Amino acid sequence: MRIWGYLRASTQEQNALRGKVDLDEFVSTHGMKVSKYFIENVSGATLQRPQLFQLLDIAESGDILLCEQVDRLARLTNNDWKSLRTLIESKGIRVVSLDLPTSHQLLKGSTDSLTSRMFESMNTMMLDFLAAFARKDYEDRRRRQKQGIEKAKSEGKYKGRPVDENLRKKVKELLSDGKSWNRIQELLGCSRATISKVSKLQTDEIRNEL
Repeated sequence: MRIWGYLRASTQEQNALRGKVDLDEFVSTHGMKVSKYFIENVSGATLQRPQLFQLLDIAESGDILLCEQVDRLARLTNNDWKSLRTLIESKGIRVVSLDLPTSHQLLKGSTDSLTSRMFESMNTMMLDFLAAFARKDYEDRRRRQKQGIEKAKSEGKYKGRPVDENLRKKVKELLSDGKSWNRIQELLGCSRATISKVSKLQTDEIRNEL
């Protein structure tokens, strides 16, 4: 059994590594260690997560996918969550999260098949619950954000989302270096929409120079 750590933050400005110490301490108390961490800065509301799927690609049956909180793994729609969970279960990978006590038993590898099945069933049920709660929290925050923007617009105070010039500069450099869009997403955790905008701006700059 190997343990694969997954760390995620929603934006480039957030520190995706913030939970690593807690995960290391947690597995240490069980006399284990994390084989490798997969880290990315990307929204939990999308399945476009290269590092997560790289983890799932190399993990084998009986391995552990370890995360700090279930919402690091999923803020997905119901259908997307079902697709992700089906993939995880089909490979025999077990999810252990610090905020999901029923999952901690999976690290102990009980030889009692009845007990194992019981904990796995409880874990699946709680995973579904926390994933649904994470999605609701995401939608509630988006709704409040939209209401705030509409209010600011009505008062003439809305200036729009600030452009991340540092991120755009990094994308531009990688594009100039010949990196593919998929590789840029993997390295920076940005959206394809961001890469598309930078690519168009870069093309426009070249045309203007001709």
